[in-house]
Amino acid sequence: MSAQASAWDVYRQALPVILVSLVAGLFAGTILGSETMRNGIERVPGILVLLPAFLATRGGVYGSLGARLSSGLHQGLIEPRFTLDTRLSNAIVASFINGMVVSVFIAVVAFFVLVLFGSGGSLLQLVGIMVVAGFLSAILMLSTLVTVVFVGYRYGHDPDNIVGPLVTTLGDVFGIAFLLIAIYLVGLFL
Repeated sequence: MSAQASAWDVYRQALPVILVSLVAGLFAGTILGSETMRNGIERVPGILVLLPAFLATRGGVYGSLGARLSSGLHQGLIEPRFTLDTRLSNAIVASFINGMVVSVFIAVVAFFVLVLFGSGGSLLQLVGIMVVAGFLSAILMLSTLVTVVFVGYRYGHDPDNIVGPLVTTLGDVFGIAFLLIAIYLVGLFL
């Protein structure tokens, strides 16, 4: 395959995912700019401190999983179907645990930043919000990522062309939506 044909193939596979990412990113921005989100941000000191880190780590944690899946598929170590495969299960569980640990860590760091700057805030509330948001986003991101990578691979698409935009978009959309849900759920109990 010539270099031009190879570049066109990558572009052809990645363009639809990038276009969906563009629309989904606008949707995430709409949620972030909504009155409901502003009210949630005002109710919980520290949300704006942890928001960028939370969104960035969704891409980092689950992007690693996407890269593992892609490498495993290319090497023939993982089959593109939903079976009880040890490699696949271990990668998914490790990503879930990493996502949850990072979420709690972000809440603790955000709390200490707030204390350092004299803003106050509740450690329990921030950790609760991050556990709920981290859990919900992990479940949806893991299931969507694995499904899209496997289905795309079966249809002849290179997962490497799909994973980057997919994980970034899912992290933003699910992260913001579930952070908002977590603010209100935790607010009911604390």
